[in-house]
Amino acid sequence: MTTTATAPDQQEEPQEVRKPRKAGKWSRSAWLRRAPLLPALVFTIVVTQIPFLLTVFYSFQSWNLVRPGSRHFVGFRNYAYVFTDSQFRTAMLNTVVLTVVCVFVAMLLGLGLALLLDRKFLGRGVVRTLLITPFLILPAAGALLWKTTMFDPTYGLLNFVLGTEVDWLSQYPLASVMTQIVWQWTPFMMLLILAGLQGQSKEVLEAAAVDGAGKWRIFVSITLPQLSRYLQLAALLGAIYIVNSFDAIYLMTQGGPGTASTNLPYYIYQRAFEGFDVGQSSAMGVIVVLLTLVVATFALRLIFRSFGVSEVR
Repeated sequence: MTTTATAPDQQEEPQEVRKPRKAGKWSRSAWLRRAPLLPALVFTIVVTQIPFLLTVFYSFQSWNLVRPGSRHFVGFRNYAYVFTDSQFRTAMLNTVVLTVVCVFVAMLLGLGLALLLDRKFLGRGVVRTLLITPFLILPAAGALLWKTTMFDPTYGLLNFVLGTEVDWLSQYPLASVMTQIVWQWTPFMMLLILAGLQGQSKEVLEAAAVDGAGKWRIFVSITLPQLSRYLQLAALLGAIYIVNSFDAIYLMTQGGPGTASTNLPYYIYQRAFEGFDVGQSSAMGVIVVLLTLVVATFALRLIFRSFGVSEVR
């Protein structure tokens, strides 16, 4: 057996190796793909970031609109005043109570309604449409509806049904506002949870029933763990919107009596548009934004971990 050696001049020439593109340099096609997003990016920066930067700037100024020429730099004095303001602390406590109670109650009611709508019965489509209706009503219209139709001390339906003569908005202002907000946001929770219920495997539920598991055991051991990610998402989205509630408080109680139903957005509105204090209201707004970002960051990390989404670094 003989072997033939290949001459050096007969060896195949190595192919050219393509050099990888340097990170950070975009090609023409990449710019063309991202170009349609530039108008939306510019609009977002103009509408959100520039006003926020101006708010941060004004928070270091002492500026009251009813006193011309009073604008001057005061540093962190506005922030020091905010943290020592008892009304701000009361508004913050009301905001926390209102958000936690409304989100928790709306989630419980939404879970119960979603479990009912997950079953087949005559007229399920009509019932589902009727239950979604409160979420489609404008918040201002819903607040006026509850104020004039439900909570009116003389002609309200609530007093008519209970046979009482209670002025709900004066005696129970925060509870009245929370009732309206829960009524408004329960359909949203119901839709998210219903989507999770309809996404679970029917074969798994049937196998558990064949193995002798009861309805409660199936719900606790199979359904509820699968719904955990949807419940977390509903809690996060509901908290983001409910913490900014303004329409219901402004139209139903005006933050009263006193500060019994005042939350942070309404208190900032009072300082800015009724007290005309631009500096202190700006400092309050910056503090609220920072606190909201901290809470939202932890909540988003929890949801990303639940859905198996890797965080963008």
